[in-house]
Amino acid sequence: MMRTARQADLKVRLYVSCIAAAVIFMVVEAGLQARLNAQTPAAGRHGRLFPPQDLGLLEGPDRAAWQKPDQIMDALAIADGSAVADIGAGAGWFTMHLARRVGPNGKVYAQDVQRPMLEAIRRRVAREGLQNVETRLGAGSAPNLPARSLDAVLVVDVYPEVEVEERVKLLRNLTAALKSGGRIGIVNYKPGRGGPGPAPQEGVRVDSASVEGDAQAAGLRVLARQTLPYQYLLVLGR
Repeated sequence: MMRTARQADLKVRLYVSCIAAAVIFMVVEAGLQARLNAQTPAAGRHGRLFPPQDLGLLEGPDRAAWQKPDQIMDALAIADGSAVADIGAGAGWFTMHLARRVGPNGKVYAQDVQRPMLEAIRRRVAREGLQNVETRLGAGSAPNLPARSLDAVLVVDVYPEVEVEERVKLLRNLTAALKSGGRIGIVNYKPGRGGPGPAPQEGVRVDSASVEGDAQAAGLRVLARQTLPYQYLLVLGR
């Protein structure tokens, strides 16, 4: 009888231990999921986002040679004292160019929809000792920018990451952040032209005609078109 009672007691303890372990597992799993969810705003839908762990791919030593940052900034009339936004700023490669161009009297809003990207930018800004960069967390087509305050908004290699049905809304929201006479610059890889961007067969390149159609639907017009080594630049305005 005593042996049977001990066996029953062991079974009860084993059962309780299993239940406790299951509860602990669910709590840990819920915590991990909450941390993952916190990395991206709940609101808004995005297409294929660039993975934060691959940020090093955006920092190639030859990028300035083919990206032509000065040509792009000149086309947008970005100068000393300008207020600008870098949409989908990633690790801040273009943010740094913008911050140096606008100088201490200017302002750069480095915007992204992924928190790890903004954290990387803040570390970079601190290393560079810059005081004119502010990070902004966006969500979907809502860029989270101050209204009617920007001279230019730059969208480099990000347009394909926006859901197709959200693109016109994004352009309208970016327009709402512009001062009178402000400009939006859209830089995308040319379809089928190779280069350092995504492979054409991946289906994430957007042709200029599609962007121009979205711009027209958003009440914008094309002010200028420029060709870069692997990309195209569209300058949009009211």
